[in-house]
Amino acid sequence: MNDKRRVVVTGLGLVCAIGDNTKACWSSAINGVTGIREVLSVNTDNCYANKGAEVLIKSSELSEENYDRSSLLCIKAAGEAFADAGFAVTEDNSDRIGVIIGNCVGGAASIDKYFTDEIKGSGGDSSDILKMPASAIANNVAKHFGLNGTTANIVNACAAGTISLAYACDLIRAGKADAFAAGGSDSFSSLAFAGFHALHALDENACAPLNHNSGITLGEGAGILILESYEHAKARGAKIYCDVLGSGVSSDAYHITAPRPDGQGQMLATTRAVRKSGLDFNDIDYVNAHGTGTAKNDDAEFLSVHTLFDGNDHLSVSSTKSMTGHCLGAAGSIEAVLTVKAVCEDIVPPTIGYNEEDLVRLKDKAGAIDFVPNTRREKPVNYAVSNSFAFGGNNASIVFAKNPREIPDHTNKDRIFVTGIGELLGEPRCEIESDDYKEHGIKMAFWRKLDRFSQLQLISGMRALADANITVSDENSSDIGIIIGTADGPMTEIVNFQKNVIENGTANGSAFSFPNTVYNAAGGYFSIFAGIKGYNATNANGAQAGLQSLCYAADVIRNGDESIMVASGTDENTDVTEYLYGRLGLVHEKLRKGLGEGSVSLILENENSANARGAKKYAELAGWASAHRAVEFGTLKGSESALKAAVEEACKAAGISPKDVEMVCGFADGNETVDGIERSVYAEIFGNIPVIQLKHETGESRAAASTEQAAHAAKMIAEGRYGCVLAASFGVGGSYSAVVLKSV
Repeated sequence: MNDKRRVVVTGLGLVCAIGDNTKACWSSAINGVTGIREVLSVNTDNCYANKGAEVLIKSSELSEENYDRSSLLCIKAAGEAFADAGFAVTEDNSDRIGVIIGNCVGGAASIDKYFTDEIKGSGGDSSDILKMPASAIANNVAKHFGLNGTTANIVNACAAGTISLAYACDLIRAGKADAFAAGGSDSFSSLAFAGFHALHALDENACAPLNHNSGITLGEGAGILILESYEHAKARGAKIYCDVLGSGVSSDAYHITAPRPDGQGQMLATTRAVRKSGLDFNDIDYVNAHGTGTAKNDDAEFLSVHTLFDGNDHLSVSSTKSMTGHCLGAAGSIEAVLTVKAVCEDIVPPTIGYNEEDLVRLKDKAGAIDFVPNTRREKPVNYAVSNSFAFGGNNASIVFAKNPREIPDHTNKDRIFVTGIGELLGEPRCEIESDDYKEHGIKMAFWRKLDRFSQLQLISGMRALADANITVSDENSSDIGIIIGTADGPMTEIVNFQKNVIENGTANGSAFSFPNTVYNAAGGYFSIFAGIKGYNATNANGAQAGLQSLCYAADVIRNGDESIMVASGTDENTDVTEYLYGRLGLVHEKLRKGLGEGSVSLILENENSANARGAKKYAELAGWASAHRAVEFGTLKGSESALKAAVEEACKAAGISPKDVEMVCGFADGNETVDGIERSVYAEIFGNIPVIQLKHETGESRAAASTEQAAHAAKMIAEGRYGCVLAASFGVGGSYSAVVLKSV
């Protein structure tokens, strides 16, 4: 048994509509107690549905911090998880404990409050603006607990909570952390309720997943798991709930809101998770289904389960959303906590809501598989799968095991190269003409569906694929993945949708614009158009998320999940963006060139794939690292040590010393604190070294500027101007990423 690859669960934290702690939630779940009731926090006048699964705790009772409700729910769950794990965070261990949180649309409650105050009151409070972006959530959790390890906000809608767990496990196995507080959080909001209402996707009654299929019931909450390397847990004498084995992430490449009817994307994610666990489908005892309650989702999942598991005579499948509601970005992690409990207690929670007629229909649909209607099952649960599927066609599965087992090691130690670059940058805005999308065969009918954020991403992504001479086909579509980094995501769509709801009522949300309010819509549209079916994740973590996307993508390749990755940084600049940044005093007064926008995509490819294709190689991505120092979101002061750690770790990973670096692509933007941190750290590490500040030319295009630093470095290396270049970037809240690029 290779204990170095073991990842274990040592702590659980849970808050949702069926309980304010794990014990209470588990008792409700196995006894079929629902948390679905009439909505209290959102005005449902003139709405055809008024059911929800809300947490009956006021935000002011969750924590004293002035954070958005999504952060506060997360902090409550994380506090329980750390206490359950007996984990004391100290200065000595905090650098090796990270935070990865899944979320759907960020600080939705704060967005609602700010613009309600602005439209109907005396003006919005500018302090609420820093609560709006999803980038704040993991940073707030890190600040609250003093955690200084890698920090990320995975924003892949309803698959985000599961992807956050998968990413955390991969980083632990790669030796980049000892432990993570990982999971997801989302609050009940008028934005989400109005959006699903506009799509006519809400059930008038309590949702009936895997049953009536007449719609979802929205919920809220947070689920946090403390994930640790086995060696770290053993050294501190921690109790161990279970092992986390394999995970799988995939894309449907089909539709922005509907799943593929043939279930192929779902099956790819589950197959990857089971195979990476060293298991067969017959080994699985329980599947916690995504089970939303909509006809299209449930039909596709029934097909997926039957296709993969028919012949397994001991499988149980249930949807706990029948009690918790659909908690969006928190759904996967809430269900993961309940799945861990199922493994530990040998009890499968039921899907509730079946009457006698329903049971007759279920028998025909279920076949030999036990879908656990109404009443729990007490049975051995040695291996369990938790599934999450999302808008954008994102799919994720993860496997939990009662006992340890040897899992396959697919680590790919090939060198990784930049083989394609796609750039679209502008200050203050990019000039996009019809030729920019027509050159890639993008039809106007498709283009018009996209918001600005998605349009920028699609162009740069297609330019990068074209530059790398990659044609996506049925043969290679699942060998290619996507990681998108962003600071602000589709904030324009989010704000405009929310303002319409405030002015015209919850019943009058826009069905056209709602799908574009989720952060992962850009990655979804890109995968749909390009036909990419592999790993797909979006990380919202400040401006440095563009470089962090390269780190994440390189980790996916190194982990053996994909051969080729599109790594992007994308942020828009619109009237909404300029207004919000202006209210914070960050437009023009402190920036040398003001806000910009754009999207920059790099193709990362392992050596075997690049050589087989005869690909051109701009540069080798030789080393990469992300680091964090817990400071208040919106600030950087006091986080200098994280930049130093990211730079030094990237150099170490590249097998070089700082003296081998010939030039730095920096991130200074005219802000005194930002510039001062960069100057002092580079002087300490490198001494007198040339530093190029690209934002002086491109403006502050945030994640796009961050990725452009790596693109510019790769091009200079390919031109023979330098042999080794470092690029580094920052994110407000104390996150930094650095990459080392070398000549081929």
